[in-house]
Amino acid sequence: MPGLRTASPRFRTLAIAPIILFTPSLVSFVIAEPGVKWPEYTGVFFHLAILLLISRMSAPDWAKAAGYGWIALDVLTGIMTINDVPYEITWPVRLGGHVLAGVWIVMSSAHARQRSLRIIGGLTGLWLGAYSFIANVAPEPVLYPASMLIIVWFTLLALHEPDSREAGQPAVHTSTPIAL
Repeated sequence: MPGLRTASPRFRTLAIAPIILFTPSLVSFVIAEPGVKWPEYTGVFFHLAILLLISRMSAPDWAKAAGYGWIALDVLTGIMTINDVPYEITWPVRLGGHVLAGVWIVMSSAHARQRSLRIIGGLTGLWLGAYSFIANVAPEPVLYPASMLIIVWFTLLALHEPDSREAGQPAVHTSTPIAL
């Protein structure tokens, strides 16, 4: 649908939206009392904003699927938290989503032209995903630097990645078909 493709937001806008929506959650890490729900609302919208960005980034289809899985699990856990599901249930599900986030961030960063995106994205994805495997022994604040790194990564995306429409490429990157 050509009209739909031309109506989609610019890549830079898609990269800036998660920064704006995640900032209240970052602030909540410092000022909010444990168990407050308001950061979950902006967290859900932060994750939903990333949906269009995933579709526009260069990455293998399986890595994009991991990104979509991350969004699904983090939106799920946000809504579960808003509806009083205990932390002991939601936290491990969220951590599972973070493994998928790490896969998508690392793989989409590996396809970036800018070295800074490859480095920050690789570090962000590894930190976010790897924490899930040590969360049972590492305190939650060990995860916090990944939150700052993801903001830096989105900022670098907004500054450096061209809009795929401006680069003359299709808005959705797909795998190269196999010639028979």
